[in-house]
Amino acid sequence: MLDKFFKLSEHNTTIRTELLAGLTTFLTMAYIIFVQPAVLSGEMFGFSTGMDFGSVTTATCLAAALATLIMGLYARYPIAQAPGMGENFFFVFSVIPAAAVAFAVQIDAGETSAWQVALGVVFLAGVLFLLLTLFGVREMLLEAISPSMRNGIAIGIGLFIAFIGLQNTGLVLKDPGTAVKLNPKFASPDLIVFFFGLLVTAGLHARRVRGSIIWGILASTVLAVMLRLAMPYLPEVVSQSKLVTESMLMTRFSIAGSLVSAPPSMTPTMLKMDLVHALSWSMAPFILIFLFMDLFDTLGTLIGVSEQAGLVKDNKLPRANRALMSDAVGTVAGAALGTSTVTSFIESAAGVEQGGRTGLTAVTTGLLFIAALLFYPIIEMVGSYPPITAPALVVVGSMMMRNVMKIDWSNYAESMPTFLIIIGIPMTYSIADGLALGFIAYPIIKLTAGQGREVKWLMYVMAIVLVAYFLLIRMEI
Repeated sequence: MLDKFFKLSEHNTTIRTELLAGLTTFLTMAYIIFVQPAVLSGEMFGFSTGMDFGSVTTATCLAAALATLIMGLYARYPIAQAPGMGENFFFVFSVIPAAAVAFAVQIDAGETSAWQVALGVVFLAGVLFLLLTLFGVREMLLEAISPSMRNGIAIGIGLFIAFIGLQNTGLVLKDPGTAVKLNPKFASPDLIVFFFGLLVTAGLHARRVRGSIIWGILASTVLAVMLRLAMPYLPEVVSQSKLVTESMLMTRFSIAGSLVSAPPSMTPTMLKMDLVHALSWSMAPFILIFLFMDLFDTLGTLIGVSEQAGLVKDNKLPRANRALMSDAVGTVAGAALGTSTVTSFIESAAGVEQGGRTGLTAVTTGLLFIAALLFYPIIEMVGSYPPITAPALVVVGSMMMRNVMKIDWSNYAESMPTFLIIIGIPMTYSIADGLALGFIAYPIIKLTAGQGREVKWLMYVMAIVLVAYFLLIRMEI
């Protein structure tokens, strides 16, 4: 039955492979379960937004599960969905402060709160996503993107994934002079766990061992547990060294004491969005920004992961409209539950690289998000310690670089906008902004090169809209 519904044989895959791929995707994006509530509640930054940490945790898991199950069962793509990184920071640092200023009187009177208005903004943006999807606008845009640019998106996302992995594990650090720099403290427990996991994963992958990424994550977890248990018994000069005391292994990684716990209640945030104040003119720019961020994040991830999986047929993505529907429904439901914009996750590429090719991969990931609510301690142990999952991101990023061979480098009018996307995504730390650079440049360079007729009309419209967006809206935020 599963073979017939998901067409496993047609995609040259098996139930075991799909389940393994779904688990891989889940483990590489499980961090969102813990990062999202820490961001929205403000705990990560040392202040309170008013949103309840536990409630946001449950809302995040349920919204991710719903959207991912729709993607798997309705669109049948191996792509997972969850509240997006970037959108959540924009929610906290831009929308909530703007709402606090715009509705200070109402907030003081207890009529509303800034985070409720912000949830209303996310909800309305989700409704717009739905309308654009129902009218086929998002699918038309998807088909208007040239093959070279689609492959460039996959490469840019690959670099972005690897960069996130290197940053999360502490190998690449921020630097005021050069933006980033290498962390030379290779003897730190965090980097030991990371390099061990990377070498195991890459070595097994090179030998074409099935489940190489999962085995790498398991190996890293075992090493992290062993180091954590052994640390108190090491010589004092080692256990109290600066490398150890400052490591995430000692400050964030804790071995699960129990296996199961009850999920937190959603009552503090569920159905608490304020749609009345969110509909005001002062909030309109933020609705549009969420719309643009999710539109291009989803398009970029959908194209990049689909190209990686070989699911693009005749330069078109089958059932694209169904795939785009999942994040729109997820965003509307997520805002109602109490979390920020839901989008396609670039970590889905980890599952695809593991062999996932059908919706069964996404269904597996979606069900694991529900299970995560019950096995909170274990998921926290693995997902909250980046050095365990970062090797998977680096390996997947390297695999996505092979799409560089599919770009038409002989046509500069194709390769230059594509290059802007490739370099723009990791350098701006945003899939949406990286895509915008390429989308604006593409029709202009094509016209200049005398190839304007090869550009579909929607790309001209998008370039104009994006320029207006940056000049009239983005500059004011």
